[in-house]
Amino acid sequence: MRLGINLGYWGAGMDSDNLAVAQEADRLGYSVCWAAEAYGSDAPSVLSWVAAQTERIDIGSAIFQIPARTPAMTAMTAATLDSLSGGRFRLGLGVSGPQVSEGWYGVKFDKPLARTREYVDIIRKAMSRERLSYEGQHWTLPLPGGPGKPLKLTVHPEREHIPLYIAAIGPKNLEQTGEIADGALLIFPSADHLEETAITHLRAGREKAGRTMDGFDVCPTLPLALGEDKDVSALADMFRPYTALYVGGMGSRKQNFYNQLAQRMGYEKEAAEIQDKYLSGDKDGAAAAIPERLIDQTTLLGSVERIAERMQAYAAAGVTTLTLAPAGFTLDERLASLRAGTEALERAGLA
Repeated sequence: MRLGINLGYWGAGMDSDNLAVAQEADRLGYSVCWAAEAYGSDAPSVLSWVAAQTERIDIGSAIFQIPARTPAMTAMTAATLDSLSGGRFRLGLGVSGPQVSEGWYGVKFDKPLARTREYVDIIRKAMSRERLSYEGQHWTLPLPGGPGKPLKLTVHPEREHIPLYIAAIGPKNLEQTGEIADGALLIFPSADHLEETAITHLRAGREKAGRTMDGFDVCPTLPLALGEDKDVSALADMFRPYTALYVGGMGSRKQNFYNQLAQRMGYEKEAAEIQDKYLSGDKDGAAAAIPERLIDQTTLLGSVERIAERMQAYAAAGVTTLTLAPAGFTLDERLASLRAGTEALERAGLA
């Protein structure tokens, strides 16, 4: 099992430290450094900045938002980043959610699975450097009846095949991801529930495409907080606002994929309470309503030994790249968490 690092969003308060974190991850042999985007910082700018000041670590988008760019623009960006980084780019895609898609980008959040499939088809075709023409439900290239003509990407990516990942949570999205992508970006993964909440659906998609799980990258992100095992409850409290935001406030009441995931993990009553409180404006109450076990199941908390045991569980459940979001109030604490991740992987016998 490999390790990755997620820098999150630029502008989240730890910007001055992020380059040092990425460079330390590069030095320690981490496999990939991911950057996110929502409606603030854009991921390509951050990834370019990191790629220019690191040597070996891959850079990846987790995610480029599908409503933010045309598929041809995403292919251009992917090819450019792969070329500039010397073949170190991984393309992660996601549909975002209805609030961001419609409120920020003005793109209707409808038929996300069909839209994703067409988007991937066009990207694959564009990056193969054949002349781009496509007839689909959501995109038609060139536009009919106009002056447009099929064009060919002029940038040569460093690699013939840039790994393509999709952020997936729901069963249908996971199955499609297994069918059309090279990897899956997961969030709030519990090793105890990974088979029924993710792997079984990914495997079904791989089988539909005539493939096995061999070579497919199962890549969840987990926050990590280093400390003594007796302080796990206090460490879990650090992630209450984070968990409340996703389970309670992401999407809408009817379309919150993270809330639905918590329900599939056995927290139906708790997920409803968290969402009710969060959407009514009681964010503190929503955070307080989160069961400690839910946080502990979806993070890495405690000593290096405890984290190593959890890593073994994730590897056994089918994870191939474990992406860490190291917590810490200072740069030294974040760097210590990075080093603990490497040490834990070695103690787990997974390095």
